Parts: sequence; C-alpha cells; structure tokens
Amino acid sequence: MMSGTGRFMYFAFGSNLLKERLQMANPSATFRCTGRLKDYVMRFGLWAEHVTNQWHGGVAHISFCPGEEVWGVVWSMSDEDRPSLDNQEGVDRGIYSPMEVNVETDEGDVCCRTYQMTGFHVCPPAPQYKQVVCMGAKQHSLPVGYLKKIEAVETNNYSGPSVLDQISLSTVSN
Repeated sequence: MMSGTGRFMYFAFGSNLLKERLQMANPSATFRCTGRLKDYVMRFGLWAEHVTNQWHGGVAHISFCPGEEVWGVVWSMSDEDRPSLDNQEGVDRGIYSPMEVNVETDEGDVCCRTYQMTGFHVCPPAPQYKQVVCMGAKQHSLPVGYLKKIEAVETNNYSGPSVLDQISLSTVSN
C-alpha cells in the first residue's frame, strides 16, 4: 500500500470510480489501472437503519463472498490526501473502516487501501448515486457484464438535489 514515494494505492468501487468525484476533495488522485477484488461482492446500503446521507440513499459496500468479484479502479494518491479520503468515507464517524486488499490487475496483484462499511443495512441507492457509479465504470471501461449488473440495481427514485449536482458543476468548470 505504501510505496515509500509519499503515495498510496486506493481501490475505488463506488462513487469514487468517477475521476471528477474523487478529485473534488482528493486532487492528487491519478489513475493507475483497473482491477478486480476476488471473493467480494458489492451491494448498496447504509451503515445504520433510518440514517440520512448526502446521497439520499444507499451507497456502495463490499463484503466477503467466495466466488464473487468487485471491479474497480486503482488510484495512486498522495499521502497528504489520506486524511481527506478518510473524512470523505466517514472513518472518524464510524461509517467505513479502512482495510488493505490485494487487487488483481494486468500489472499483477496490487496492495490497496479500500473501505468497508462498519454496519450494513440493505438500502437502494438514489438514481444520482447509481448514475455516478455507472459513469465511473464507463469512464474506465470496466467489463460490460459488470456494468450491466450495476445498471440493473433498483433505485429509491429520489429526485431532489444531490452530490451529482456539485460534480456536474466542477466538471463543466474544468
């Protein structure tokens, strides 16, 4: 995970698949490669029942599940962005816990930091969150079959403002 160069590898599988989303608070993030996490499955949910969040619905979570796989992006990030990433993932609030995983890539296995929800309650994502995850999957050409699985996820039909609005604004201004 630590390379001795002041950088670390981060495996993103949810909204941080999308470069513009991740770089909102973590400007050092640079694409390294795509990869898969074997024996894990991605689901959407919340860390506790009856909580609200900035996405207005379930967010991505990974859990151990033999035979499954989660595709995502390996980002190279400055050590200086680690507190910002931890904050975005709610580590200090007990929402996600950092963990180390070995991600299979075309370059071989890469040891990465990623995050796992501390408590998990199934909850459908808002359409905007699902859209950001799908946009990120397309941006990095994740396997079509995996993208179709994400696209098939039912949403909660939320239609108000969301983080997607901020991402769109920052993308237009760049």
